[in-house]
Amino acid sequence: MIIGILVLVLQIPAMFVRDVIAEREQRQQDAIAEVSSKWAGHQVLTGPVLVIPYWQSAPDSSARQVRTREYAYFLPDKLDISANLTPQERHRGIYKVMLYSSEVTLSGSFSQPALQRLNIAPADVIWNEVTIKLPVSDNKGLNEEIYMKLNDSSIAMTPQTSADPAIDNALQGDIPITGPDDLKELRFSSSFVINGSQQISFTPIGRNTTVNLASTWPHPSFIGDVLPQSSQVNTKGFKASWKSAFHKHNFPQQWKGNAYSLSDYKYTSGGNIQAMPIDVAKPTTINNINTASFGADLFVPVNGYQKTMRSIKYAALVILLTFASFFLIETTNKRSIHPFQYGLIGLALILFYTLLLSFSEYISFNISYVIASLFTIGLISWFVRGLLASSRLTVFLSTILVLLYVYVFTLLQLQDYSLLLGSIGLFITLALIMHFSRKIQW
Repeated sequence: MIIGILVLVLQIPAMFVRDVIAEREQRQQDAIAEVSSKWAGHQVLTGPVLVIPYWQSAPDSSARQVRTREYAYFLPDKLDISANLTPQERHRGIYKVMLYSSEVTLSGSFSQPALQRLNIAPADVIWNEVTIKLPVSDNKGLNEEIYMKLNDSSIAMTPQTSADPAIDNALQGDIPITGPDDLKELRFSSSFVINGSQQISFTPIGRNTTVNLASTWPHPSFIGDVLPQSSQVNTKGFKASWKSAFHKHNFPQQWKGNAYSLSDYKYTSGGNIQAMPIDVAKPTTINNINTASFGADLFVPVNGYQKTMRSIKYAALVILLTFASFFLIETTNKRSIHPFQYGLIGLALILFYTLLLSFSEYISFNISYVIASLFTIGLISWFVRGLLASSRLTVFLSTILVLLYVYVFTLLQLQDYSLLLGSIGLFITLALIMHFSRKIQW
């Protein structure tokens, strides 16, 4: 009864340790956000969009025809994107931040815009204001002027200055045309370098889209709507290729107004879409095309905070089994251990997690686990040696602690099989306790 109460009481300091882990992880995220804000955030590359303004007439409340400026959007027929990503590791205090610089090449073509499908008369189009836009998530990542080659012309791309109902942030260039015949076939290409942090993704807005991504980073985590058709990952880096066709899309190749958008977003560490802050001054859009994107995350393979948080979930199990071992030894060897001494042993087991957290911020998690467990086992063994005055019992209890920590470490490494391994381990432990408790005279 007392042992059970002690196990429950010790969950209070365990909760405090969980809070410390969460706080340190949040500080890491704050450090990453600070460095990223000064370099550039995540980047979503979509390729160019043809934007055609036109006049739309509609009666007002007094039945007079009023003209308003609207916009039609046309996506490319063919889009090829190649990106060569160079990772850069920066530090903010003790925290590691993954940045990158990517050489990007875009090429493809537009077919003649099908204005009739959107019920737009060519006479209503404002031809001298037709633009081509290149959505960019974070302009801070651009360190040089970008040019877009359209057929035989080279157009300077400048930051979007006026509000757009469908595109939050983009570079734009004016297309020198006078009528629909100038847009029968529009070939485009552009090369530029863009900086970013943590992840890069691509939106397949072409009727047929091909994306090739290469990097020297050896630990990519592929994110997004689809996995790459082919990928190679080794210690020298990775290569990945995606192909996407129109029939896979949940958006059309042309629309008008705010029916669809290319709003910003990013993927969380779990691969889910995290929406960016919404501009309440803009009309609500039905569908964000960027949710169809895919790409790669510069995954840091060892996250000490996540593994420490997982390990502390087994704290109650470790404390309970340790106390059960002490109780069996106390009963079978007719030794008396005071509840206060049980509490000290329990606190030593809890301090293991603070040691693990502290060391894992500087060295690898596995080495931190070994060091923290050796410290904890050594402290408890020293305490037990003076408490029981028996080398044999001290060695026995130390062996049990070693097995417990090895068992938990194995569960942490084999995440997919942790339930199976945990169930088998608990079954064997219960069988051993039942075996050794048979001859106890209660």
